[in-house]
Amino acid sequence: MMFDLPDHATLYTALCNRDTSYEGRAWVGVTSTGIFCRLDCPARNPKPENCQFYDSIGACIDAGFRACKRCKPMAPYAEGDPVIATLLAALEARPAHRFSEEDVTALGLDPSTARRAFKRQFGMTFLEMARQRRLREGFTTLAKGGPVIEAQLDAGFESPSAFRAAFAKLLGQSPQSFAKDALLRADWIDTPLGPMVAVCDKHSLHLLEFIDRKALPASLRKLRAYAKWSLGIGDFPIHQTLRDQLAAFFTGRGAEFDIPLTLHGSEFTQLVWRRLLEIGAGQTRTYGALANDLGRPTATRAVARANGANQIALIVPCHRVIGADGSLTGYGGGLWRKQRLIELERGFQKETAA
Repeated sequence: MMFDLPDHATLYTALCNRDTSYEGRAWVGVTSTGIFCRLDCPARNPKPENCQFYDSIGACIDAGFRACKRCKPMAPYAEGDPVIATLLAALEARPAHRFSEEDVTALGLDPSTARRAFKRQFGMTFLEMARQRRLREGFTTLAKGGPVIEAQLDAGFESPSAFRAAFAKLLGQSPQSFAKDALLRADWIDTPLGPMVAVCDKHSLHLLEFIDRKALPASLRKLRAYAKWSLGIGDFPIHQTLRDQLAAFFTGRGAEFDIPLTLHGSEFTQLVWRRLLEIGAGQTRTYGALANDLGRPTATRAVARANGANQIALIVPCHRVIGADGSLTGYGGGLWRKQRLIELERGFQKETAA
């Protein structure tokens, strides 16, 4: 797992020294370029604050990074498996193409075999990899103020209607419906646990969700109504502050967030969320204990519902709430993420104790 890696400073030193001993054990994602590399990549060293380190290529891809064309970090996998080699070459030749199982068959490959090969090596299928790469390109174009047609082409969609449908499935509305110079702006943030969407105004954070959470489209629609349809794609300076603090969190440099928050929910729901903010990193609480803390010992289910309705992941730490028997339950971002977050935060707790 990625938390078995050395600390950020050690890995950054290895990167600067082009240390080959980490070959096959660690990779670096560079947030300023969206590229991931081997630690012995010959490219110029990025700034340490722009580096995120991962224990697998799949984790790099999950976080939205593309493979470096200089050090070719996926080459060993391609050399060891002709199925992977064929598909990666096809993706490199046509990065904007909307690949399908028919395309895989046309390459002389069995789709089920290809699916298993990619899942085994990268934790995702080839079609998922290609789709994520295309949609991220489209989102980035829109965030920079590019027209929808340019975003559509960058995302590799020949059909405007298909691009609108894919975008709406991801974010709950078509790209044309996002406002210009909006009061609320949504931006894409890459993390070691996968890409997230952050919605901020000039002064505070309103939403932080993993891009694959099923509730994300509905949450964005509610925010759009709250802002009287003034929801756009882009960023404010607070987005960069959030990126910096998330990078510090994931690289073990700090578990504290001081981003101002705007909470959207009923009085009771917000009461639960504010109680969550009091649970320290490395600590956990049960739903029943939270209900008791609030003076509502019979409201365990209501507390669980409020916990599940949280729209600001990580910072409002709903992942720190567990079942009465100690089991991991009820996390919209996926139980695997909940487990990794708890394991990461236990590291912070040990450092504090030391």
